[in-house]
Amino acid sequence: MKRTPNPIRLRDVAEAAGVSQGTASNVFNRPDLVREEVRERVREAARVLGYAGPSPKGRLLRAGKAHAIGVAAAEPLDYFFADPWARRLMTEIASVCHARGAGLALVSVAEDHGLAWSIESALVDGFLLRCGGRELLVEIAQRRGLPFVALSLDTSEPDVPAVDIDDFGGARDAARHLVDLGHRRFAILGIGVGDGSGRSTPDEVRATRFVNVRERARGYWAALAEAGIKDTDVPFLSTRNDQASVAAAMEALFEGAEPPPTAVLAMSDLVALAALDWLGARGWHVPSDVSVVGFDGVPEAAAAIPALTTVEQPYRQIAERSVRAILDDDLPVGREVLPLRLLVRDSSGPPPRRTEAGADSRDTSPDRPKPLVATGLGVSVTGEV
Repeated sequence: MKRTPNPIRLRDVAEAAGVSQGTASNVFNRPDLVREEVRERVREAARVLGYAGPSPKGRLLRAGKAHAIGVAAAEPLDYFFADPWARRLMTEIASVCHARGAGLALVSVAEDHGLAWSIESALVDGFLLRCGGRELLVEIAQRRGLPFVALSLDTSEPDVPAVDIDDFGGARDAARHLVDLGHRRFAILGIGVGDGSGRSTPDEVRATRFVNVRERARGYWAALAEAGIKDTDVPFLSTRNDQASVAAAMEALFEGAEPPPTAVLAMSDLVALAALDWLGARGWHVPSDVSVVGFDGVPEAAAAIPALTTVEQPYRQIAERSVRAILDDDLPVGREVLPLRLLVRDSSGPPPRRTEAGADSRDTSPDRPKPLVATGLGVSVTGEV
């Protein structure tokens, strides 16, 4: 039977170079403490013997700190790059980590057993968990015993440290903005309700497991109630946060028998941008015919034509607070809620003046140029909730 050769160890390199094991260790870990000629001799011995260097895991265990943060999500790895919300947040987290001289590891496996293995083996000081309804991540992180901060946590458990946003306040500000402009006929394009398509009742929306969705709906309804508009009088069309389901919802709203809304409140910028695409392709003017307001504040919203009015999440604050929680042992006590701000742009304006009941003023001329809308909608994702 063929025997596996013994691995080359640091003491073998030290013996070959004629130095102590401590000196050899300093060459790899603290080279500034060793004279240049000694460093070269030890490195040459390591090269000849095939020694790759000390085990990173062993070194981290001895030091007690990896000076790195893991970001874990239940979605596949490409989610971090395909979804505009995740991409914007990861950009800020990476920037904060870079400023702190810390590393960043992405842990994202769709299968539960793979996800558990990754979290339990990653060489990091703690985790930022993009839960989105997957509290299993919290359970696994708790078993690992490292500090963690939950982002988009769909639970109200007080013992889970979380950095969250004021979904209710942001949504209320968005609806108030449209009410103040004079709108009275509203529709809501939602996400995370039922199977993600078709009309949903207020009770169905309140029953969804996604806290952020419930809070955004509650914020919209609160502002509309101030104007005497009942939640049952506001169509709520569920979407899967992609163009196809948004197109189906828009057809139900604007090509049905009922008078169409003059204002659309979308629960994500992706949904709002898909709505702009649909309206522009069918001759509806935004905002002179219909106003559209999104939620999230992704870069694509500012690049759209017309530029999208939206509720912006405090990405930099989320990144700074969550990174500080892990690197400085400053975990939130329960849920910390950060405020949002409304960015008023070109997609919202006063309601149209109708010449006759139920008539619309859209331009259906075949020669009319279609507006260009920069959406970046190539992937169906659910990162914003």
